[in-house]
Amino acid sequence: MPNPPLTPRQIRWVRRLMTVTLLGLLVFFIGLNPDLLGMNRSPAVGFVQVGVWLAGLAVLLLGAYGALRVVRNGRPTTLLNDVGLRLAATGYVIASAASLADFIGIGSHTIRALVFGKIQVAGLVVGVLLIVVGLVLYYPRTHSSPASGEPAPAGAGGMGGKVQPAKSGSGR
Repeated sequence: MPNPPLTPRQIRWVRRLMTVTLLGLLVFFIGLNPDLLGMNRSPAVGFVQVGVWLAGLAVLLLGAYGALRVVRNGRPTTLLNDVGLRLAATGYVIASAASLADFIGIGSHTIRALVFGKIQVAGLVVGVLLIVVGLVLYYPRTHSSPASGEPAPAGAGGMGGKVQPAKSGSGR
């Protein structure tokens, strides 16, 4: 049973949340390269700069999640969708830990000679990629049904007939 189309109110909310997502992306890029606006005052990467790009990444992630939640329009979540959400959250944690490594004492540089190293850049990139993959997995997919009304092939559903979605919960 397909879900009903989005209402005009839902479309407005998606547009607002995507605007928030784009603003978060802008703040993220400003944090990565403050020279874009002439705000670079230090040769080193400082705590404020890291905080700005992490705040931008958080706003980006929350805006994208909110927009996808509205687009889902009440569809039940699958295991793949749940994995996607957790993967996106894990990506943010990895990006945060890699960005703040020197400040929380797990990095190789001291606070006096703070340099954003190659391993930290790799951790930030891996975290952002995990966020993107997680949000793609959370995106609702439409299942195409055969136009002729024939049952699904035997390999697709296991029995060759209708495929029943798995029930969530413990069953108690």
